[in-house]
Amino acid sequence: MELRDDQPMQHDFGKRTFFVADVEPLDVDGVRTVEVGTALWLVAFIALLPFYGRLEESGNEWWLWTCLAGVGLGLFGLEYCRRRRKARAEREG
Repeated sequence: MELRDDQPMQHDFGKRTFFVADVEPLDVDGVRTVEVGTALWLVAFIALLPFYGRLEESGNEWWLWTCLAGVGLGLFGLEYCRRRRKARAEREG
């Protein structure tokens, strides 16, 4: 989506007025965001590994597998974002 000069800088909804800031987005392709999220899931998985026995006894071992699923889905998301960034670069360049 390209920003054009003819776009409104404010929107009126009922009795409220919302102003549109004239700034560029920080992370356009999302690669860094997905990398950080995946790394955090990995850190959580590693941090929970020493407590596997305690998690199993209390019935909360799903915490460990949730972290592992987060890492797996993050890796898929990372590949998706990288391909999208590459396709956008080829289209623009």
